[in-house]
Amino acid sequence: MTYSNNKRHQAKIAAHSEDAEDLVSLNMHIQGPGTLAEAEWHSAGLIAPNMTAIRQYRLKRVRDQLKATDCAGILLYDPLNIRYATDSTNMSLWTSHNAARYALVMTEGPLIIFEFDAHAFLSNHNSLITEVRPAITYLYFTAGEFSDKKAKLWADEISSFVDEFGGGNKRLALDQCSPEGVHQLQAHSLELMNGEEVMGLARQIKSDEEMHAMRRSIFAAETSIALMREHFQPGISETSLWSHLHAEMIARGGEWIETRLLAAGPRANPWYQECSSRPIQNGELMSFDTDLVGAYGYCTDISRSWLCGDRTPTDAQKDIYTKAYEQVQHNVSILQPGMSFRDLTNEALEYPENKYRHYSLQYHGVGLCDEYPTIPFTWELSELSFDGIIKPGMVLCVESYVGRRDGGPGAKLEEQVLITENGYEVLSKYPFEKNLLR
Repeated sequence: MTYSNNKRHQAKIAAHSEDAEDLVSLNMHIQGPGTLAEAEWHSAGLIAPNMTAIRQYRLKRVRDQLKATDCAGILLYDPLNIRYATDSTNMSLWTSHNAARYALVMTEGPLIIFEFDAHAFLSNHNSLITEVRPAITYLYFTAGEFSDKKAKLWADEISSFVDEFGGGNKRLALDQCSPEGVHQLQAHSLELMNGEEVMGLARQIKSDEEMHAMRRSIFAAETSIALMREHFQPGISETSLWSHLHAEMIARGGEWIETRLLAAGPRANPWYQECSSRPIQNGELMSFDTDLVGAYGYCTDISRSWLCGDRTPTDAQKDIYTKAYEQVQHNVSILQPGMSFRDLTNEALEYPENKYRHYSLQYHGVGLCDEYPTIPFTWELSELSFDGIIKPGMVLCVESYVGRRDGGPGAKLEEQVLITENGYEVLSKYPFEKNLLR
């Protein structure tokens, strides 16, 4: 069934409205990352992405995966999934924990955003969006004791689209949903499918235009890292140092940082301490992980470790840093299209688990954020470990954390790598520390 406009679905904004034209020009996605980032990208010779082509490609990827799984459509609540399918945003962090905004992608039919506060102008930059409708929110925050009744109204509306455009197919993919919503959708005899699987597979392969956007995002993030380093002096607190990365990346079109992973000295072993008010001392090894949703919404996820101040690195610091460096370099070098996920696990460089602390995984996908797949260590393999094939167009982060279990310094390093037809391309360019290598 092919969708066509009818009385039910009206244009997002009337084409004749002069105010509509003003609202389009004011949209943050139309405004773009800004003159600072654009000037730096132009100087570096980085090609501008064709956002129209990216939007078309990503929506087609979603619909192709829906066809492959025989679903009538997919209902999305995860802000990153909504961003991928629609390139539309509204308070992404807030809506990640308040189910107040969602999108419905019909396999053959409309693409509809159900918007918190019903603001159509947030999506007027993307002509692929059929309609913006008011969201029906049934979370307790907004519905109170009437949550079940609001959920019924919500499910009535969603199921009506499946009935109208599903061609008799009652299979609906769903990425996130509370129990009230699940029960109400099932009351309409909808068969609910795993929407995370649909979106994970759709998002896995990046187009050439997406890579133009990602390269720009990485360049802006690494420029911000370099500016953060100018403030890296003994006595600065971890949080103060981290704030400089925030400020610089936002000035270059960045959107948010997903974690607070910056730690120095004794707080860097074991890893995963979030940055604190503790001052960084002269001679301490400091590590950070960007986890940065940057320009155009594309993630830059790289890690580096620096020595603070003017002291000579200790043998223990050099040993740990070199082990992390060699692990990353080896694990990048083995990447090839056609390898299985288990091949990567088995051929990657590992250090004895009983002697060294390690990161939580060896590789993971990345796009708008950390994505499928996750590649584990050999000792984590079991009958529940999934497998797959490394394909051209995938972008992987190659991870390393090394710290001795009996104490001492810890080092976190990470590279972002594109899988090509014949091998790989390392996308991250920020240099490593020669003085920390043995």
